Amino acid sequence: MRAKKVSRSIGGNILVILLLGLTGIFMVLPLYLTVINAFKPLSELFVFPPRFYVVTPTTDNFSDMVNLLQSTRVPFERYLFNSLFITIVGTVGYIFIASLAAYPLAKHKFGGKILFVNLVVWAMLFRGEVLAIPQYLIIANLGWLNTYWAVIVPALASSMGVFLMRQFMEAFIPDSLLEAAKIDGAGEWRMFFSIVMPMVKPAWLTLTLLTFQSLWNQTGSTFIYNEEMKVLPIALSQIATSGIARAGVAAAVALFLLIPPVVVFIFSQKSVMQTMATSGIK
Repeated sequence: MRAKKVSRSIGGNILVILLLGLTGIFMVLPLYLTVINAFKPLSELFVFPPRFYVVTPTTDNFSDMVNLLQSTRVPFERYLFNSLFITIVGTVGYIFIASLAAYPLAKHKFGGKILFVNLVVWAMLFRGEVLAIPQYLIIANLGWLNTYWAVIVPALASSMGVFLMRQFMEAFIPDSLLEAAKIDGAGEWRMFFSIVMPMVKPAWLTLTLLTFQSLWNQTGSTFIYNEEMKVLPIALSQIATSGIARAGVAAAVALFLLIPPVVVFIFSQKSVMQTMATSGIK
């Protein structure tokens, strides 16, 4: 039976375009306001109703932010290094561990496989607040308080990456391809790095974006108390929440923290869209 072709009138097409356009504007508006507020002087930030444009643009908010950071006991470069180290090491480690754990769950047969798969799914049901106290006790007993590992290691235990990578490996890597590679003499590590990871590139790039954003915004305030070990978001938030007089600095802080995740998204946008379209995530 031939499928019936759905057609819309010109008016229907215009209505759909208008609805999509309005939805797009609504979604972009917070990002737009974050950008323009960072360049508003203090007098324009408190204008009511709020303006969607800047009358007298200024960069004083950014210079004030830098000056405040330089006046602290710990230099700005130290905060930035802490954030970059935790974010980069945590992201790379998480992608590697999640992919390595997902590979046997997707393409190997062993006793207890179904149990492990179910454990991964069940672990996704627990919110971070439920795990906060057990995580703190474990980190404290390991002696990792006030270290980078106190923030990195808990992030490595997230089951979302294992679930996503396993779904992609099951759907896009045929068993016949791996069997052919084994016949040609390829070992498990070579198949993993030369066949599996390139074929699931959209999945691990999407996971990179999500993990990078999560770790970049991570304050680690539960585990880190030494000023030298604190990350950039918590240092900037301390400055930004010091009163109305620093509202301009707070706007600059919001834009500064937004830039790295947006840059990562721009470079991985195509793969992220492909992942969402093929994995059923909406």
